[in-house]
Amino acid sequence: MGCKIEEFQKEQKKRMRAVQDAMDVLNGKWKIAIISSICCYGKRRFSDILNDVDGISNRMLSKELKELELNELVKRTILNTQPITVQYELTEHGNTLQTTISNLADWGVVHRKKIVGK
Repeated sequence: MGCKIEEFQKEQKKRMRAVQDAMDVLNGKWKIAIISSICCYGKRRFSDILNDVDGISNRMLSKELKELELNELVKRTILNTQPITVQYELTEHGNTLQTTISNLADWGVVHRKKIVGK
């Protein structure tokens, strides 16, 4: 019996570590909103994301996008236009967050209704 409890506890520790790993990558006020913006439209220009995410500054958006690129969730493409246009899209790995983002949005709608009634 003791072995099963120890196995269960080890498995739970792994799961908690995995949750912490995910939160380390997605932490902060802006990352999920940025991913959500790109997720909804497929490809987004910097200025589009800036307009989608209320309250974020140019500098903060730039910083967050760089971190998302480093974590291979977002791909940055420089288009050969005049003036130069930079476009962002989710990587294959970033696309694995689509269900999570959708579930968060659904939960957020229900939560807002429960708390605010709207």
